[in-house]
Amino acid sequence: MPHKLIGILAGMGPRSTAPFVDMVVDECQRQYGATDDVDFPPMMIYSLPTPFYVDRPIDHAAMEATICDGLRKLERTGVQLIAMPCNSAHIYYDWLAACVHVPLLNMVELALQAIPAISQRVALLATRVTATSNLYQSALEAAGHAVLYDEALQQRVDELLLAVKSSLDRQAAAGLWADLIAGLRDRGASMALLACTDLNVISMSPAPALAVVDATRELAVATVRSWRALS
Repeated sequence: MPHKLIGILAGMGPRSTAPFVDMVVDECQRQYGATDDVDFPPMMIYSLPTPFYVDRPIDHAAMEATICDGLRKLERTGVQLIAMPCNSAHIYYDWLAACVHVPLLNMVELALQAIPAISQRVALLATRVTATSNLYQSALEAAGHAVLYDEALQQRVDELLLAVKSSLDRQAAAGLWADLIAGLRDRGASMALLACTDLNVISMSPAPALAVVDATRELAVATVRSWRALS
């Protein structure tokens, strides 16, 4: 099925690209038993540097323009759908989806659909820009969930993100991740919503001591499912 080409706009941030592609490959094995190289989908992967900084406000106009340009470059390669593994980029989802003519999967909607319908106390783990945009909170509350999010939690997430982005030492970041998850459980969270692709590099192993819905993983599931549905 070489004509069925998946587009992945990644690199937001750079360490999120490889974990997402690995998740897509895992999903091919899980969903339809892919084994040989030829069984896996062709993917056009664009790792796009964007003007995002952990410690300063975003220039939204520059960010929108950069991401739109990246989407259009992917579209010109002939992809039939695009996955964009970056929660913060979904602040501009409606505008970005309109700037291309191929389907752009929505990882925010996919993540919310994966949370059990029964009421949960959900801790939101996201970049500051995603969290302050209220991208997830209003939808969680509308679905009957309580949201655990405050400045103390965000400061710990910021510290963790800085450790992931600025160092090759995974032990320090892994320790911060384990402490964060344990603290959420102690604060009464029944689930964490992982809404930051940069954290996938440390969140995948070992298994956390709290149930986690990972927006990136839900996007990978939908990417393979949508590719298989292409005619």
